Amino acid sequence: MDLEQQALTTTSPGSLSWRLSSHPITLLTFLGFRISSLLVYLFGMLFTDSLVMIFIITILLLAADFYYLKNIAGRRLVGLRWWNEVDPATGDSHWVFESSEPGTKVVNATDSRFFWLAIYAQPMLWVLLAVVALLSLKFIWLPLVVIALVLTITNSLAFSRCDKFSQASNLAGSALGSGNLAGSIASNMVGRFFR
Repeated sequence: MDLEQQALTTTSPGSLSWRLSSHPITLLTFLGFRISSLLVYLFGMLFTDSLVMIFIITILLLAADFYYLKNIAGRRLVGLRWWNEVDPATGDSHWVFESSEPGTKVVNATDSRFFWLAIYAQPMLWVLLAVVALLSLKFIWLPLVVIALVLTITNSLAFSRCDKFSQASNLAGSALGSGNLAGSIASNMVGRFFR
């Protein structure tokens, strides 16, 4: 048995090793987007003196991270997705949360740990960078940090609510017998409270 196979057999499910992921490419792309925007912000001045170029690249990476997390990584890694709908008649907007049906998707413990750790760690890092920009009186960086905070906190809040919706739907469905009409009605009623 070589070292790589031995390392895989000694690690427990849920440990932070990307090799235990059910979707390693999705996980690495998700982590790549999450980390790259921070790295460009922190170390961009080493490669270029243009603040505008660093601003643009960081914004593009944050937008790609927002889209990828919301539409691809959340669904593949933890079975959650969200979006915002606007009622054309009234103009009211509400969030819609989607989770995989209970029993149809088994969420890998490693994927889940990486997902939730990254989703909560990045906004905290951006808050720290905002404090550093304020204390060092580099106000030119604040618009970029505010945009980063808005995008990352929006995804964090939406996925947190989506996870609560998923747990509430699963609880309501199992309480009234999953797989039957009553369970579906209960899941839909609980889902409406979170819209």
